[in-house]
Amino acid sequence: MPISLAEIANIHPKLFHMAQFGSWPLIRAQGLLSTSALLDLYGIDGNERARIECSLRRKPVQITTADGNSAWIRDQRPMSEGKLASCLKDGLTPTQWFRMLNERVFFWLTEARLKTLMQAYSDSPQLILEVDTSALLATHGDKVYLTPMNTGCTSPMAFPRGLSSFLPPNEYPFIENCKKKGGRQKAIVELTVLRSVPNIADLTIRANHREIRDGEFAALKTLYERG
Repeated sequence: MPISLAEIANIHPKLFHMAQFGSWPLIRAQGLLSTSALLDLYGIDGNERARIECSLRRKPVQITTADGNSAWIRDQRPMSEGKLASCLKDGLTPTQWFRMLNERVFFWLTEARLKTLMQAYSDSPQLILEVDTSALLATHGDKVYLTPMNTGCTSPMAFPRGLSSFLPPNEYPFIENCKKKGGRQKAIVELTVLRSVPNIADLTIRANHREIRDGEFAALKTLYERG
């Protein structure tokens, strides 16, 4: 049984996105872009684009335009190429999977999932956006795809993944995943938006810098809070 956009917003009033520390001014100005959309905007192509978009990024990558504007693209350190190759279905190659990931903007639906990701990056503070789910779905619902797994991670388990790993809400087996994963709060792991969320500043409830300290969230500075 699928799930409606209204039901998603009712269960998860807020979404969470983690971005590079210090990137809020750029995100506020140009929107929240997928890796592929960011590469388009910065005119990155050829071998450099293939290296960023089609293979595992072991380190963050800085891209720069001819006039000196720059942006950072996050690494994919929770991923193992070997484990990924072993769990792909439907004839997908790792290159094709990386392209599928890089064309999407990712949101967590719970702070618990956000904390797990932040623990993988506990060596540095991060920008965290808290986003109004209902407002995002009202403007970008036709580009939303859901998944029951952390699609950018292969540890400790490399769960099978393939062409049906991302599904629109009206095709997503919500009730089945409620039973498999332990309830309504856990039935959706990632909410993704194809290409970009250009009006992310209008949808953001709060933007702040956080870090993991002694295993818990520590807020460093609030950069924006909706009145």
